[in-house]
Amino acid sequence: MTATLDDVSKKIKQEPTAEESAAREMVRRAREQGLSLTAPDGLLKQLTKTVLETALNEEMRVAALRNMSGWLPGWNTSPPPAADRAVHRRSATP
Repeated sequence: MTATLDDVSKKIKQEPTAEESAAREMVRRAREQGLSLTAPDGLLKQLTKTVLETALNEEMRVAALRNMSGWLPGWNTSPPPAADRAVHRRSATP
């Protein structure tokens, strides 16, 4: 009975995710360099800025590619068929 209770009470240690491992590594490096984690110019601010800028740049890149390929707002998530693109492009120009 004791062996069973001991087995149940043991915590199962899960492997950290890639994101957790990356975060731990960034925190370790920041501490080694004397960088604060939450100060106005600390790791959290720098990381947040980088993530937001990267996401915005990627959204702008995808939008530019869609516009160059004839995809225009008003279509769902995929560009219109090739035949419709030419008609839509002609009607969209002034």
